[in-house]
Amino acid sequence: MSTTTAWPIVFDDVLAARERLRPFLSPTPLRRYPALDREVGHDLRVYLKHENHNPTGAFKIRNALAVMTALDAASRRRGVVAATRGNHGLGLAWAGAELGIPVTVVVPRGNNPEKNEAISSLGATLVEAGADYDEAVVAAEGLVRERGLTLVHSTNHPLVIAGAGTLALEILEQQPDLDALVLGVGGGSQAVGALTVVRALKPTAAVYAVQARGAAAIHDAWHSGVARAAASADTFADGLATRGVYALTFEALRAGLAGFVAVEDAELAAALRLLLRTTHNLVEGAGAAGLAALLRLRAGLAGRRVAIVLSGGNIDLETLRRVVSREL
Repeated sequence: MSTTTAWPIVFDDVLAARERLRPFLSPTPLRRYPALDREVGHDLRVYLKHENHNPTGAFKIRNALAVMTALDAASRRRGVVAATRGNHGLGLAWAGAELGIPVTVVVPRGNNPEKNEAISSLGATLVEAGADYDEAVVAAEGLVRERGLTLVHSTNHPLVIAGAGTLALEILEQQPDLDALVLGVGGGSQAVGALTVVRALKPTAAVYAVQARGAAAIHDAWHSGVARAAASADTFADGLATRGVYALTFEALRAGLAGFVAVEDAELAAALRLLLRTTHNLVEGAGAAGLAALLRLRAGLAGRRVAIVLSGGNIDLETLRRVVSREL
């Protein structure tokens, strides 16, 4: 794996990950919806990358497969472990079932039961530990020491970032004339993967990032220049609910992003409803983050071709009810 001090991967790493993923995943669609373009306005042409159409309903299956397909035989026999609020664990469980690799997934106590059930149904061992995602990571690290498992961090792993980069690679192959991408950030794998691809294929394209205001540690660190973890992560968007700033992605985000915004949960919910109405696609809170940010950024991107990513569609029934009934 090729790395530099500030940039965790190179473009060749993304190309290699794409070859390992090819037997398992087909490219997801990139589509435009005239009704959505009209709602966004400002003569924007909005392209939606449908990662919600992946086998696990989320882009993180790419990250999981990129790591799991590169493991040596001994590591495959011992198995892997990771912390998750849902989609990363689902990706690992799916990849483990396909490749015959034991998977242990650590979720925070009180994690969404629908996501827990989905992970367990794929054959992974589910462990509940910690009050939130970051505490679950600590528990997963403990299992590495106790059992010799391989830790697959959802962000802080070069192969994870390379897997996420295959998403942006597909986007630029599907729409080479793209002017910008607006991407949600939990830990930053999707955004740093995209920045790596953009630097190689379309340096004129701008990459913007978005976090939830209630879980904005990386956003705040990006603006202040001080990498400091937050005390809490409070958002209904599970995929964005992190409070850490991650060594492998932070400097690349600082060096490469054109802008970084934080949106309220109400904006995420409104974007989710707008996507449901104009595209009839169901997404989770994190999957609506790109649109929520684009609605903030649209005046400055007027007339441009902009891609957003429906990064996941695994919203639970009760949260969906609250969103649709405008309780959120």
